[in-house]
Amino acid sequence: MAVLFRDEFRSMLKKCGLAARILTAAAAMTFAPPSQKTILDAIGERNGLPLPVQRAFAPDAGSFDPIPNPGPNDWLAVHDEPGQTFDEFKTSRPNRPTQSRRIIYLQPLGDFAPERSPSIDRLREFAAAFFAVEVKALPPISIQSSKFQTRRNPVTGNQQILTGDVLTFLTSRLPADAFCILAITMEDLYPEPSWNFVFGQASLRDRVGVYSFARYDPAFYGESRAAGYDILLLRRSCKVLAHETGHMFGLAHCTYFNCLMNGSNHLVESDRRPLHLCPVCLRKLQWSIGFEVLKRYTELERVDRAAGFTDEVDWLSRRINTVRGQ
Repeated sequence: MAVLFRDEFRSMLKKCGLAARILTAAAAMTFAPPSQKTILDAIGERNGLPLPVQRAFAPDAGSFDPIPNPGPNDWLAVHDEPGQTFDEFKTSRPNRPTQSRRIIYLQPLGDFAPERSPSIDRLREFAAAFFAVEVKALPPISIQSSKFQTRRNPVTGNQQILTGDVLTFLTSRLPADAFCILAITMEDLYPEPSWNFVFGQASLRDRVGVYSFARYDPAFYGESRAAGYDILLLRRSCKVLAHETGHMFGLAHCTYFNCLMNGSNHLVESDRRPLHLCPVCLRKLQWSIGFEVLKRYTELERVDRAAGFTDEVDWLSRRINTVRGQ
């Protein structure tokens, strides 16, 4: 799902008129899946890298699905995005962890009742495995005692929190050793009175963000919670947490493969994205953090198995064998 970035907020608001959407859609209708050459150029030169790393960044057709042509309401039907190559990523001077500033902090806001919320421990474990850095969960903060501005959504009647108040609060609480601090909540969010809701908002400059998982629960829309809904809610929450934190590391939306970093306009499109990175995005993250790809895959497989993400476990098992040359 789209999440607003505070540094771009005003310009994005100006682009939300009907005429702008029509023009953008007309431009984006020309989008077509990239050629093999375009993909190889996006991954960048791999000669000279260790052989296992070369295998990890190879565009293996058996492991990475092509990006589909967008449907009428999909992200690339209304957003004209050129993509971001590995070389472009490096020259963009993205935020990178340092020895003294490399911990991701999760700040729960409000109640995370087990019967309607993803496990904070599972979210922390997944984020730690995905980004291969230490992730710490801070004690939950009461919404009322923190004096965040709230309102009742005029459509749903649910309580919503004003995102700007949360970002200001987080900026004042950023630990000295933090790469970033991310508030997570089961409360709905809104960025300003004229908006119905927003899934989240972040400031890359200040290294803070706030994301809501409320609308990933079928019960939010009055739907019944079918068997396995807890795994679905956890999966959706892990996906948005990894996607939006990926933006914190400077990764733009992916236009090369079906990838976790694809943009999405709606829940069906978000559910269609995998929970893993394509070779282009994986190389960006590896360059930024410096992890061992095989070690990261192995830890992700363990965490995904415990979470019940069986399709991702199968995918990771195949990738581990490929990287090993088996």
